[in-house]
Amino acid sequence: MTINFDRALGIHPQALALREKRSEVLAANLANADTPNFKARDMDFTSVLKKTMPPNVGLERTQTGHIASEQQLLGANLMYRNPYQASLDGNTVEPHIEQAKYSENAVQYEASLQFVSSKFAGLMTTLRGQ
Repeated sequence: MTINFDRALGIHPQALALREKRSEVLAANLANADTPNFKARDMDFTSVLKKTMPPNVGLERTQTGHIASEQQLLGANLMYRNPYQASLDGNTVEPHIEQAKYSENAVQYEASLQFVSSKFAGLMTTLRGQ
C-alpha cells in the first residue's frame, strides 16, 4: 500500500507556499514605504489556491456558519492596493495597513504550518502502528 502525500496533506502545502510569496510582497511594500511613487501591491490568495488544488477539492461554504471568502487574499497576478489616504509623493503604501496585513498573513501561515505538522504526525502514527 502506497501513501499518496497529495491526498494525505490536502491543500496545506500549496497554502504554505502561497502565504510565503504573499509575505514577500507585503514585506516589499513595507520596505518601500518612503519611496516616492511606489505602489503597494498584494496577491489574490483564493484564486491561485483554486488553480493549484486538485479538481476534486472544493472551497465552498457548505453551511451558513462557515466564513465567507469575500476578501481575496492571494493571487496569480499582483494587484495594486488603493490607499485610504492619498500621499503627496504618489506612494500608496500605508504602513499600518501593511503591518496588519503582514501580521494576518503570518498567523494564517502558522495555522497552515500546524495543519501540515499534524498531518505528518498522523501519518507517522499510522506508519508506526501505534
